[in-house]
Amino acid sequence: MKALAINASPKKDKGHTAAILDRLLVGIQNAGAEADVLYTQELSIAPCLGEHSCWFGNPGTCVQKDDAGEVLARLAASDIWIFATPLYVDGMAGPMKNLLDRMLPLAEPTIDLRDGHCAWHTRARVKPGKVVLVSSCGFWEVDNFDPLVMHVKTVCRRMDREFAGALLRPHAGVFAAMANAAGACDVLEACKEAGVRLVQEGVIPDVIQEIVSRPLISLGEYVENANQAARAILSAKSGTIGR
Repeated sequence: MKALAINASPKKDKGHTAAILDRLLVGIQNAGAEADVLYTQELSIAPCLGEHSCWFGNPGTCVQKDDAGEVLARLAASDIWIFATPLYVDGMAGPMKNLLDRMLPLAEPTIDLRDGHCAWHTRARVKPGKVVLVSSCGFWEVDNFDPLVMHVKTVCRRMDREFAGALLRPHAGVFAAMANAAGACDVLEACKEAGVRLVQEGVIPDVIQEIVSRPLISLGEYVENANQAARAILSAKSGTIGR
């Protein structure tokens, strides 16, 4: 079994999203599957041109010659797709959206009705499989991820893949500060267990997803601490400019 993760964080393996993703990949490997990660920051993937030659001109091949072709080939050969992205203005990072738009060559142009909705058939070369979402954000509430989760679930329906779960980490800055402390070690362990269960059972149980997203401090504490930190930075910047 092969899993391919695409990490769209500009901080690559140093960001909050990677802290979750890396443990998930360890769990996948511990369960005996292969797991690789690509960083959009290291790839050249242009926006889709919308001219549909990948359907009607040279079926299955995009007219643009950049890194998208290699990424799509690797996705087609993978059982598990992992989309990892920080939450930017209620959605995925731009490079991830570019990649999703460029996935059209993986689909046939004919339309099927799936649960009453229009959908595509994926091409024969695309292995059936699962999709997992990994994301982090600064805000306290986990429902900030709702638009992103809905987007990825819709992509799964369109591409005839099964959504297997989401590892979502709100108030990720707090998590980063506490990650190695006793108060948050269960979150990291849950990320690894998610990888094991994904390989063994084909889905990440809800209880594990809930542990990864659980509150680490109260909403009031979060707001107070975030505002104090922001004011301290603004004050320091103001002092530097005034010199």
